[in-house]
Amino acid sequence: MDLTEQFEAERPRLVRIAAGVLDDRAEGEDMVQQAWLRLNATDTEIENVPAWLTVVTARLCLDRLRSRVPDPTDTMPDPATDAVTDPAEQLIEAASVGVALQVVLQRLSPSERVAFILHDTFGVDFRTIATVLTVSPEAARKLASRARSRVSTLAPDGTPADWEVVDAFLAASRGGSFARLVHLLAPDVVVSADPEAIAAGTPARLEGRETVAAMFDGAATTAFPVFVDGRPGAAWFLRGEPRVAFDFTITDGVVSAITFRARPDVLSSLVRRVTSERK
Repeated sequence: MDLTEQFEAERPRLVRIAAGVLDDRAEGEDMVQQAWLRLNATDTEIENVPAWLTVVTARLCLDRLRSRVPDPTDTMPDPATDAVTDPAEQLIEAASVGVALQVVLQRLSPSERVAFILHDTFGVDFRTIATVLTVSPEAARKLASRARSRVSTLAPDGTPADWEVVDAFLAASRGGSFARLVHLLAPDVVVSADPEAIAAGTPARLEGRETVAAMFDGAATTAFPVFVDGRPGAAWFLRGEPRVAFDFTITDGVVSAITFRARPDVLSSLVRRVTSERK
């Protein structure tokens, strides 16, 4: 496989990483294109192309973040103050983080943001994150830990209402924010469909938040908020007519299931729902 083929195989993953770090899909695609230009121009033999591309793409994103907001707090963690109970292996309440992630990300320093998104969303190991940030693996771990602590503090208290979760999910899907989608989904989320929806082209079944997030990443541009049997949901419309309803199951503030429904009686009973975006 030549470099072009290897890059194209990695492109979707790299775009998700870049868009997740920058919270902007168009900018993420620009960063990935710059990574390709650097790959294409290098004369050095690269032992592991996917790892090389991950590091280069993440560094480009880090530089972009730093150019946006020079942050005096973007410093190495101080072992004397950060060596407390390390929450790096703990989970934050996804119920708060998923809904508020866009706002929360703006409050993190560039290094904290990169460490948090790479590790918590994409499972990148701390050795690789350390290479991106030019710090030790332990310092990278502490940056992720510090970010997680700040996210936990900044995220709203309590479990959000079901409609808030659904609307945050639709906004993340329209914006192509894979990172926000992941944090809005339960780890064992399941997507299923009734026979009519399958006939309309929806998948019969998907499992796991990465798989489900990938499906919805940038895909809900023609989906609008509705009530499905009185529950906040969404529906795909074509020429003003609902074609498929997205029936969400929300558990503890995250999406645990989505059922595509296209039976005529279901579609005829949908009620359009006004959101803050449309008021």
